[in-house]
Amino acid sequence: MPFADADARLWTHLAGWLVLLEVVLVVGTLCWVFQTKRDTMSAIAWSLTVLFLPFLGVFLFFVFGVQSITRPVTRKRRRNTAYKRHADAPGAPPADIPARWDTLVRLGHHENGFPVTGGNAVTLYHDGAPAFEAMLAAVAAARHHVHFQFFIFRNDATGRRFVDALCAAAKRGVEVRFLYDSVGCYNLSRRLLRQLRDAGGRAASFLPIFNPLYRLRVNLRNHRKIVVADGRVAFTGGLNVGDEYLGLDPRFGRWRDTHLRVEGPAAGGLQRVFLEDWHFATGEAVHGAAYFPTFPDPPGTSLVQVVHSGPDSDYKAIRETYFAGILNARKRAWVATPYFVPDAGLRDALCLAARSGVDVRLLGLFRPDKWVPYLAGRFYWADVLAAGVKVYQYAGGMMHAKYVLVDGEWASVGSANADNRSLHLNFEANCQLFDPVLVAELECEYLRDLELSVRIDPEVYAARPLVSRLAENAARLFSPIL
Repeated sequence: MPFADADARLWTHLAGWLVLLEVVLVVGTLCWVFQTKRDTMSAIAWSLTVLFLPFLGVFLFFVFGVQSITRPVTRKRRRNTAYKRHADAPGAPPADIPARWDTLVRLGHHENGFPVTGGNAVTLYHDGAPAFEAMLAAVAAARHHVHFQFFIFRNDATGRRFVDALCAAAKRGVEVRFLYDSVGCYNLSRRLLRQLRDAGGRAASFLPIFNPLYRLRVNLRNHRKIVVADGRVAFTGGLNVGDEYLGLDPRFGRWRDTHLRVEGPAAGGLQRVFLEDWHFATGEAVHGAAYFPTFPDPPGTSLVQVVHSGPDSDYKAIRETYFAGILNARKRAWVATPYFVPDAGLRDALCLAARSGVDVRLLGLFRPDKWVPYLAGRFYWADVLAAGVKVYQYAGGMMHAKYVLVDGEWASVGSANADNRSLHLNFEANCQLFDPVLVAELECEYLRDLELSVRIDPEVYAARPLVSRLAENAARLFSPIL
């Protein structure tokens, strides 16, 4: 047989086997999609991806699409249950709140949630520099333990400064535990981790991405940012650790973010969130009165409720509080988020509130750092603009703050964006604030941000070029994982 004929037959057979393999993979993956995707739009989007992108579609679903029924999540549920049996955190007495917000409290205080606690002292930070100084001061003042958790931790001057502070704490006998996400910190320097361990601290990675047991899992990420010192002082919000969060990266310019410091009983909620994650990552169940102190003399008067959510629970507490908070608005509902890719329910809540006469505002990015979520978000602007929502793009730098404000009385501040990734796929932590003074401060900052923002004109937006429309429509197909 001539070589050319043999070569042709080889390629014919190979093509046939590849077609057969693709059919088997597509049928099997579609069955997986139908079985696991309860949301109709998500199921349709993944089905089309699998059908129209040979092999690549199956791979994308394998990496990005599987998020709920997984061994890691099942293991985390078991670890959380086991941890609760060992932890002896004292239960803070429930605080009295206005009846109007009772629904928000109950939504936050679910089976694994926390009650509202009174007697807290809360400080808000609207830029990176004062927040970092406060966190470093808390680390320096710690006498028993420091718990440190971030999605992104850079190897730059800011990261080294924090590592030096943690090392100094460990050397004076303070227990130091550093938990980092393996995707957000994919390039974290081993030298810095070794420096911390040599000083006596401990470090652990959350769901290592290259562990074969987790199948290159890029979903199920831990997006929380938590610092706890001695169980008395805690921090959370939108800031990670790096030079750009100080506005030192010319690509982003000024970095606008929102972070908070809470001293008092609510710190115990953030402490337990950290320790459950730490127990999952390391197997160490940390418990004892030293980690959950009492406060016979309350340091403040603010009512605070820690709300956490993640793919280890079917109940999405942060998403539900966002949804209910917006629907509970009577005067105004203001949202700040860098990434706006809402599910249908959250989008309907914004539209319904606006059509009811509520002043609904949405503040996001002008210069995006991630183009696909930005374009997908623009697709949904049409719906909210048509309902009367005022959409603004922050042009003063990088808008990274994540909070919702309602009627000058209630706020939710933390790590969760108003997108599907934060509200359905990631592990997140927020604080609900039932304090008009704190909400008024957040509203003042929001209005200052609007002075540096561009408001979207609905008519101009409707006349945008066809190329933009096509890009937005293409990007929104990835909405379930954005």
